[in-house]
Amino acid sequence: DKEVRAIFLRLFAQLFQGYRSCLQLIRIHAEPVIHFHKAAFLGKRGLIENDFLTKVLNGMAFAGFVSERGPPFRACDLFDELVAFEVERIKAEEGNPPKMIKHVRELAEQLFKNENPNPHIAFQKVPRPTEGSHLRVHILPFPRINECRVQELLQEGLARSQGAPPATRGDKKCVVPAGPPVGMCTSS
Repeated sequence: DKEVRAIFLRLFAQLFQGYRSCLQLIRIHAEPVIHFHKAAFLGKRGLIENDFLTKVLNGMAFAGFVSERGPPFRACDLFDELVAFEVERIKAEEGNPPKMIKHVRELAEQLFKNENPNPHIAFQKVPRPTEGSHLRVHILPFPRINECRVQELLQEGLARSQGAPPATRGDKKCVVPAGPPVGMCTSS
């Protein structure tokens, strides 16, 4: 699963290399708007006639991508590192499948570590039921739920959450690296 995701991560990093140099922050509105110059991006990469990439850039998913990843100051992740710092490595690996596979495995390992930051936590295995356990008749029925107690617990939880400070994420915001300009990207 992680290796397939790493392959797609590499694909999109290659596809959108240099996209940050075609972003423009427009501040005439109360809230700044991020605009992506599609024509400049396609022109500098020599892909004006590429129907697939044109359709990708015109899609709603790409508009969401730009609005999420466009701000110059936000928490960075593995995709940002690939687009900004791994351009030369990805270019060098295009003709060398073993190196490409090695890089995909490294990315998959990083994805795994991102999702499982505490590898020392062991998950308990649920034991398999013994033979004939389905024939037992002494299984207790599901207990009845006390509606009054459920309401009390809900009210207690609401009272606690209203008095508690809002939860904040621990994402460290940083300046997003721009990476190479679009002109340095290949059209492959």
